[in-house]
Amino acid sequence: MTAPGTAAPVLPPEQGRAVIDPASYAQWDGLLDLFDRLREEAPVARVESPDGIHPPFWLVTRYYDVMRISKDNATFLNNPQTVVFSLTEGIEFAKSLTGGSPHLVASLVTFDAPIHMKYRKLTQEWFMPKNLRGVEDEIRTLAQATVQRLVDAGGDEGAGETKVVDFVKLVSAPYPLHVVMQILGVPEEDEARMLMLTQQMFGGQDEELSGSGMAAMTPDQITQLVAGAVKDFEAYFARLTAEKRAHPTGDVASTIANATVDGEPLNDRDMMGYYIILAAAGHDTTSASTAGAMLALARDPEQFARVRADRSLLPGIVEEAIRWTSPVQHFMRSAAEDTEVGGQKIAKGDWLMINYVAANHDPAQFENPRRFDASRHPNRHLAFGAGAHQCLGLHLARLEMRILFEALLDRIESVELAGEPARAKSTFVGGLKTLPLRFVAH
Repeated sequence: MTAPGTAAPVLPPEQGRAVIDPASYAQWDGLLDLFDRLREEAPVARVESPDGIHPPFWLVTRYYDVMRISKDNATFLNNPQTVVFSLTEGIEFAKSLTGGSPHLVASLVTFDAPIHMKYRKLTQEWFMPKNLRGVEDEIRTLAQATVQRLVDAGGDEGAGETKVVDFVKLVSAPYPLHVVMQILGVPEEDEARMLMLTQQMFGGQDEELSGSGMAAMTPDQITQLVAGAVKDFEAYFARLTAEKRAHPTGDVASTIANATVDGEPLNDRDMMGYYIILAAAGHDTTSASTAGAMLALARDPEQFARVRADRSLLPGIVEEAIRWTSPVQHFMRSAAEDTEVGGQKIAKGDWLMINYVAANHDPAQFENPRRFDASRHPNRHLAFGAGAHQCLGLHLARLEMRILFEALLDRIESVELAGEPARAKSTFVGGLKTLPLRFVAH
């Protein structure tokens, strides 16, 4: 585990590749096995590329260390290096498009203090529970319509047989998209386009999700695909901004379009980044957690029956699903000064990967972490991050999941797996891409 001539633990090339390989995240149990070994043997380990395809970085796998880095936003910066793991050519491509920034999109997740909080405050109140109560009825209507489509699709085939349905395609992918687009003020007829662009941005590493024939693409071509999706997002939201400035309404898009920071309107790049992070991050992450919750319930008929009879168990189901799936699988940080993490010296300027999948499966924090336990308490997981950069939409995610499962439990009497679910190939935002089910409805 330790490279010759240095005290710093350096991962063997095959383990280093596994950490950054999108396909590893589709093979969930094998990935968790790797993180278990690393947490024990080298909880803060150097990942280097023998062929130089990516800059070196430190992989951090223990819950305590990930929590500490997440909350210490002065020592561990989101800027100036990219906040999501990228290959060297992808970083250089982003710089060439942006005039020097490694971030294709400038957003809340790429800003540090004091800029970060100024931008966060623009919409923070909108996403607090007291304000979200004003959209609960709209979300409930969307949830009920989504469940009705599921029930219609899974109808009787005759002789007591029910159809196999894909829960991801019918429910967990479209429902959060409907919710966040309605909150943003995007017309329903444009949602399919937003879904496609989101999948190209965050599902671009999975050929089935991106729908782009990217299996044969080079890393540079994949980067350009993502950059094209960003440009399409920007063009769309530029038109929406003009509309919301001319005719502001009560939605989040109107808030962003007419916002000022230090007395000045947002510049185009920052404004587009705000839209994109809300549109994209507010969709894929909740989709993954929703599918994870349904997978757990489909595997455990007794737990499904219990929560159907006692809805007070729902918050535990939701919270555990978010931990268990860890949809945002990592973020990167840059050391602002010489420091130490887990007994390992970190130099100023070093790049670190805080891996939420590893942290949320740390047995030092979570007993039997691979087990889905709706009664887990406390459940202080890191799926939403921590500190100043904690997810802006965490209350919305919990609310829309709870409302959806209330609607599902009202209509579904029993559910079972009808095949093997499949996870997306993605190092950043990940989760199930298919979940075949059979169910009995009423």
